[in-house]
Amino acid sequence: MTTRTVLILAGPEYEDLELWYPKLRLEEAGYAAPIAGIGDARYLGKWGYPAAVDTHIRDVDVDALAGVVVPGGWAPDKLRRIPEVLDCVRRVHEAGKLVATICHGPWVLISARIVRGRTLTSTVGIRDDVQNAGATWVNEPVVTDGNIVSSRVPSDLPAFGAAMVDWLSRH
Repeated sequence: MTTRTVLILAGPEYEDLELWYPKLRLEEAGYAAPIAGIGDARYLGKWGYPAAVDTHIRDVDVDALAGVVVPGGWAPDKLRRIPEVLDCVRRVHEAGKLVATICHGPWVLISARIVRGRTLTSTVGIRDDVQNAGATWVNEPVVTDGNIVSSRVPSDLPAFGAAMVDWLSRH
């Protein structure tokens, strides 16, 4: 991996568009966007689209990353239980690198304990979780607060993709 690598996290029942759109958008912008999993060689999205894993989270060189993307779906509920996932997200955040998340993805950021005092968005279904973790939740298509870029739902993906690439181009 190089400093032009943005890791995409995957787990069971990831939200198909929220993994694939950011991956393809980052690759279009010249970034490597490997998919890291938590044990299986591939995962099926909520709508059945497969994602082959490029690496296991325990094998990731976190220091070499430019950022990490946490897609939504039901995968974040599994991802947030894996210590290596939380360590990766926390370390990327502490290094001031991009942490991008959409939909239910902020569950992982909450469990990594990096949202207190920050402003972000998510699917309205986890608004209370975001607020109870000490963050300010806003209902906007995309929110950038420092190195955290967050978005709500698949229809916000164009704004989310643009915000990620813009953040990366400035840092």
